[in-house]
Amino acid sequence: MALITNSDKQWQTPDDICAHVGDDYAQHHGAIVPPIYQNSLFVQDGANGPYTYSREANPTVEVAERKIAALEGAQGALCFASGMAAISSAILHFVRAGSHLVMVGTAYGPTRRFAAVYLKERLGVETTFVNGSCPQEIFDAVRENTRLIYLESPSSLVFHMQDLDAVSAFAHSRGIGTVIDNTYATPLHQQPLLHGIDISCHTASKYMGGHSDIVAGALAASAEIVESIRKNERELFGACMDPHQAWLLARGLRTLPVRLKRHGESGKKVAAYLESRAEVVRVNYPGSATYPQKELFARYLTGTNGLLSFQLRTTPEQVRRFVASLRVFQRGVSWGGFESLAWPVSLDATPGPERPGAAPDGVRLHVGLEEPSTLIADLEQAFASLRESV
Repeated sequence: MALITNSDKQWQTPDDICAHVGDDYAQHHGAIVPPIYQNSLFVQDGANGPYTYSREANPTVEVAERKIAALEGAQGALCFASGMAAISSAILHFVRAGSHLVMVGTAYGPTRRFAAVYLKERLGVETTFVNGSCPQEIFDAVRENTRLIYLESPSSLVFHMQDLDAVSAFAHSRGIGTVIDNTYATPLHQQPLLHGIDISCHTASKYMGGHSDIVAGALAASAEIVESIRKNERELFGACMDPHQAWLLARGLRTLPVRLKRHGESGKKVAAYLESRAEVVRVNYPGSATYPQKELFARYLTGTNGLLSFQLRTTPEQVRRFVASLRVFQRGVSWGGFESLAWPVSLDATPGPERPGAAPDGVRLHVGLEEPSTLIADLEQAFASLRESV
C-alpha cells in the first residue's frame, strides 16, 4: 500500500514533491527515473515480500501514488485504470444496498449516471441531486439512511464551488462520508482532505498526466480508507493501474507545476478576451474577475487552469458552426493535455440527470500550451465566421 514514508517528508513544496517523492534513487541503482516493473508476478524467496501480484500492488504504481498522497496532504493514495474506476470505488466504499446519497447535480456526467442508474438499479441506492452552491441545500437533502455526500468543486462545465469546511463538518457530525472530484483543481490548487473531506478523487488522464496519452484515475485518503479500498473495490474489481500507465503518470506529475502555471496564465487571457466580446453572454471561469463565487475561490483554491466555458448569443446550431470553424482548437471531449480543445455543450449526450446551468448554446474550451495570442486569433476568426453565417 502506497503510504507516505519518512523519506518522502523531506520534500515540502509541491514542486519538490512532484520532482522527487517516491523515486528512491538508491533502491533503483541511482536511476533518476525509476524503471517500469512491467510484470504480473513477484516470486518469493523465503519470507513473503511486499509484492505478490500487480493487481494488488506494484512498485511503479506506488511511485505515482506516493507523489499524489504527498500533494494531497494525505496518508495514502491509490491509482486506478481510469478516473471512473477511482470515483466508483470511492462511492462504493461508503454506500450500501438501500442507502441514500446526496450528489451535486453539476458533477461529471458518467458519475451522475453511475449514481442515478447503476446504483439505483443494482443496489437500490437512491440519489438526491442538489445545486450545492448553498450548503443548506445539501443539509436539507440528507435523510436518515444517507451514507455519502458527493461533491465536485469546481464542478464540470459550469464550475460551481461548494463550501468544503461546512459540508465536511456537517457530514462528520452525522457519521456521513464525503467524497470530492478534485480533478479540475488538482492537488496543487486544492487539498480537500485538509478541509475534512474523506476522499479526494482525480481523473488523472487530465492535468496530472498532461499529455493526452493515458487513461488513469487516483484517490487520496486516510490509511484506513486506502487499505479498505485497496483490498476490496480496487482488488476485487481488478481496477489497478497498469505499470506503464503509472510510469507515464509519474512523468506527467514531475512537470505538473510548470504546466499548470502556463495553463492558468493562458486561460485568464483567453477568458478576458471572451468577456470583451459582444457575442458572448457569459464566461464560466473560476479565474475570472466576474466569477460569482470569489469568496469560495479565495478560501479553497490557490490558482486556476485552462478549462472554461462560455455562452454565445445564438442558436445551438450556430454554436456548432462556430466550433467547427476553429482551426487551432481541436474538437475533443477530454481536456487537460497540451492541446487546446473546443466542444459544443449541445453535443454532450451523457445519459442521466440533466446538468443544471449547462446552456445548450454554450462552448467548453480547454486552453492548452500554445501561444495565447495564437488561440485568441483563432477565436477571432471564428467570431468573424459566425457573423458572416448569420
